[in-house]
Amino acid sequence: MNVFRQAFTRLRKTKANSVVDFSTINQTSRDIWLNKVLSALPAQARILDAGAGQLKNKPLCSHLAYVSQDFCEYSGTGNHQGLQTESWDTSHIDIVSDITSIPEPAGSFDAILCVEVLEHLPDPIAALQEFARLLRPGGTLILTAPFCSLTHFAPYHYVTGFNKYYYETHLPRLGFLIHEIVPNGNYFQYLGQELALRIPNKYTRARLKKIDYRTIRKTLEILHRLSQLECDSSELLCFGYHVQGIKK
Repeated sequence: MNVFRQAFTRLRKTKANSVVDFSTINQTSRDIWLNKVLSALPAQARILDAGAGQLKNKPLCSHLAYVSQDFCEYSGTGNHQGLQTESWDTSHIDIVSDITSIPEPAGSFDAILCVEVLEHLPDPIAALQEFARLLRPGGTLILTAPFCSLTHFAPYHYVTGFNKYYYETHLPRLGFLIHEIVPNGNYFQYLGQELALRIPNKYTRARLKKIDYRTIRKTLEILHRLSQLECDSSELLCFGYHVQGIKK
């Protein structure tokens, strides 16, 4: 992941003023939405963080009865292909299990949180079925997943992404009322992220020159301007969707 920071450092050096950092928009927007949704849950509601990884979202659940789950097989290096984190600590997970078979009674959670996990599951529908089993009637399902994503955490990366029609098709069938589906980012922001994150990378032998970085920088500035003037471009492409479902 350090390659992302290196890319923007080199881009900034091509000009005195700063370049728009498209690599942070996705995460920042998601964090703001999660904070809003989680803070609205009643105090001491029992919440399952499914696929919790390094417990990044645990601080947002300090007012809740928080339980984490993960399969705990990813260590940071995976198969050394695609994007890896280099290190990954799941030693503080509460429940170590497959996400499609979590050893908890039916209806035992008031809320389930699953953040950027579905793309890492061979069978996302089976996981959603398990969430439906574990949630009490009226319970809240909180999901985020990428609309499109580069290969990361390989070999545990099975699906490129989820658009809103995926949720609109499957969640009602599994017994959920859809309360909210919110796009994260837009078409131009996504293009900006992908353009920057590929510079530099291990998949080319090219050595970029200063003029190349200036050209990339200018393109990012144009994409930023277009993203400020866009009209519903997220329906074509965005980082992903933020979803709330209510168990019937």
